[in-house]
Amino acid sequence: MQPSSTIPANDPRPEFDSLLEEAGDVVFRLNMAGQILFASRRSAAIVGHAHEMQGQPLAAFVSELDQMALKSALADVMQVQPVSRVEARLRCGELEVWFELRVSAYANAAGVRELLVVGRDMTMQHATEERLRHMATHDALTELPNRLLLSDRLRMTIAQARRSGQGFSVATIGLDSFKKVNDGLGHPVGDAVLRMASARLRKTLRDSDTLARVGGDEFVAILPGTFNDAQIKLVTGRLLATLQSPFEVEGHTIYIGASVGVSVYPEHAEDEIRLVAMADAAMSRAKQTGKARSVVYSPRDNGPPEHDISLEAAMFSAVREGEFMLYYQPIVDARSREIEGFETLMRWKHPTLGMVPPARFIPIAETNGLINLLGAWALKSACVQLKQFQETAKRPLYISVNISPRQFRSDKFLDVLDEAIALSGLSGEQLVLEITEGTLMIDPVHAEEILSRMAERKARIAIDDFGTGYSSLAYLKRFPISVLKIDRAFIRDLPASQKDAAICNAVLDLAKHLDLSVVAEGVENEDQLHYIKERGCQYIQGYLTGKPMAANVAVAALRDSTYASLMPEELRQVAQ
Repeated sequence: MQPSSTIPANDPRPEFDSLLEEAGDVVFRLNMAGQILFASRRSAAIVGHAHEMQGQPLAAFVSELDQMALKSALADVMQVQPVSRVEARLRCGELEVWFELRVSAYANAAGVRELLVVGRDMTMQHATEERLRHMATHDALTELPNRLLLSDRLRMTIAQARRSGQGFSVATIGLDSFKKVNDGLGHPVGDAVLRMASARLRKTLRDSDTLARVGGDEFVAILPGTFNDAQIKLVTGRLLATLQSPFEVEGHTIYIGASVGVSVYPEHAEDEIRLVAMADAAMSRAKQTGKARSVVYSPRDNGPPEHDISLEAAMFSAVREGEFMLYYQPIVDARSREIEGFETLMRWKHPTLGMVPPARFIPIAETNGLINLLGAWALKSACVQLKQFQETAKRPLYISVNISPRQFRSDKFLDVLDEAIALSGLSGEQLVLEITEGTLMIDPVHAEEILSRMAERKARIAIDDFGTGYSSLAYLKRFPISVLKIDRAFIRDLPASQKDAAICNAVLDLAKHLDLSVVAEGVENEDQLHYIKERGCQYIQGYLTGKPMAANVAVAALRDSTYASLMPEELRQVAQ
């Protein structure tokens, strides 16, 4: 093997050693046995006195954990390659300091091969790398593990639980009403509260537990060995208690509290993603049912099923492929049973799933914003379809269309309404827009403005599922309402149910005095029809007088007067 360099014969060794003083943070000359022939002054200052080092193996001053790596690097230079690099810890008193050592071979003035070891102090670099690793795995505000480290810890806990056969639990902790702190006192105060909350939670938990911050005001705790009801109740009780005490920040006394959701391994799930998701669902349930409490996961706490994710993707495809369609349910006069109009109902016929229930796809569309596109299409199509219905019936009819909360809040809603009216050529009076009570009360000021502008277009506004939402009668006076639709929940048990009867009577009496029309939904038998008809209900809608039907079926019903078969005998004779 060729040496990497040769020292001239006339170059005195002391001069050579003096040159080596500045070659690196530590410099050593070794013989081929790895023994120290020379150590620079800086090496001696860092590791030990030079005279004590001479003749000793360099490995003697290296951490036991790194000695094999150093010996391997020395052997490589002796036998295989001219230069080798290795990271090793040198013993510096009671400390061990990382150095990157560059090992090379050369021939001295006498032609004897020696090894030259030049080291660079890696302390700052390792500190920087450690700081970057910490930043990547910890929350900057609270210094708690973040979601990335939580996932790693959770996988480790799952592996340990599988080996031991002992379960554990995951708790999601959400601060209650934390938004009011940021909004009312500012984010610096909110950040201080978060730091104090994390410190309290960390102090409450054991060293073997993991606490991570995963969101603005949410924390997740991994609780090894905590899996039965008594253990969970004890731990969550402590967590709730520690956050119930007030937070004193910059002269402010702040009360927030928390809600806790718990999932258990392996009872609820056996992977980290679902365990956290189920704990989060349980926490949401705790917030919905009063806050400041702990809830253990149960299937009813779950959000949309897992396949709703793929269902959402299928919805976008369904729009492109034209899989959505409109059905129409007759709204009939309670006395003559003649069709007066139709409610428009959206349906989705999936090529493999068949008819997907609206209760499945409408909430998804409302969440992802697709409801604006679908709603605009439904409104325009229904208005155009009404023209065909009227041509067939040879008399005026009206069309009723449901407006979702997100549609109603859209800045473009009125433009869509104008386009639907213009495209169809209908007058506004022939269009009824159904809105729920809850939609109106999200932002009453905005609702009043939009409803007034809808009324300017002569469109009528109906309150859908009346009595099941906000249930404040004040809006009946405040908003330009024309129609009340009694929810099927109050019709189902008529006439036997005295409570439902009292509610229906009250709604009908209220509508009469406010000059509002009433449609009873869900009428399925003659007894129900007779009861509400005798008490002054003008219109009915339900399976008794017509299920939701495709447009061509509705046209046929109007053309053939098939609804006449539903009329009482005396009215049927008049109709003929």
